[in-house]
Amino acid sequence: MSIITLITDFGLKDHFVGALKGKIITQLPSATILDISHNIDPFNVAEASYIIESAYSNFPKGTVHLIGVDAELNSQNLHIAMQWNDHYFIAADNGILSILTQKIIPQKIFAINIHDRLHIDASDLDVLVTVATHLSKGGLLNVIGKEIKSLKDVTQLQPTADNNTIKGCVIYIDHFGNVVTNISKKMFLEFGQGRPYEIFFNAKSDRKSKNPIKTIYPKYSDILNNDDFSSSNYDGQRLAIFNEAQYLELGIFRSNPNTFGSASSLFGLSYRDSVEIIFK
Repeated sequence: MSIITLITDFGLKDHFVGALKGKIITQLPSATILDISHNIDPFNVAEASYIIESAYSNFPKGTVHLIGVDAELNSQNLHIAMQWNDHYFIAADNGILSILTQKIIPQKIFAINIHDRLHIDASDLDVLVTVATHLSKGGLLNVIGKEIKSLKDVTQLQPTADNNTIKGCVIYIDHFGNVVTNISKKMFLEFGQGRPYEIFFNAKSDRKSKNPIKTIYPKYSDILNNDDFSSSNYDGQRLAIFNEAQYLELGIFRSNPNTFGSASSLFGLSYRDSVEIIFK
């Protein structure tokens, strides 16, 4: 089975997603095309990286993941194809994949150089689709590019740890309004060493009000007290967990963004806002 997944910032109003799928089917009629997300904020490489990292492992080995976010070829962003953890990823070298490679070393990385082999009106997506279908057919990476050893180094939106404090920021807000940060469970455990901690967001106002979060639960429902069988008593309480992607997530128990609000709206948190964990 030839599986190609799609992550883009195209949205669903326009024709772009349908046209992209049409290009793939034209070159590989047997392809199975699966949407991961087309609602990435425009040009938001951190959000795209978080989404692909959270989703890719649910697909079989050998799946090709095409990422159409900030994908225009220019002198700063080459087109690349990467074999990583037995999956293939095709994107621009704009930071999306370099965030992944901080955790697992790539098996192979190739700078795509087939642009002049396609018709004169070929778009950037035509190039990426051609590579995606080539790999889905079992084609080799060295046919579509030149091997390189590393990706563009991206330091922005990386958490830091010093002076008993991990400083991170918001990288994603999900459908429920839950707030995902770039602070990983691995970093928390290695730096914290089992010490007590307090989580501050909107750090200045939090510290003044002395209202930090002091517990990270394994999952949302663990906030329930076993002696109290009415979960409604906990509706609206704020909490923190490490989500399935192993990143610190701030939420509200049984939140509804359309009624009483969500972590994002009630905490006043948006993309890139600061979140800190202070250890004692």
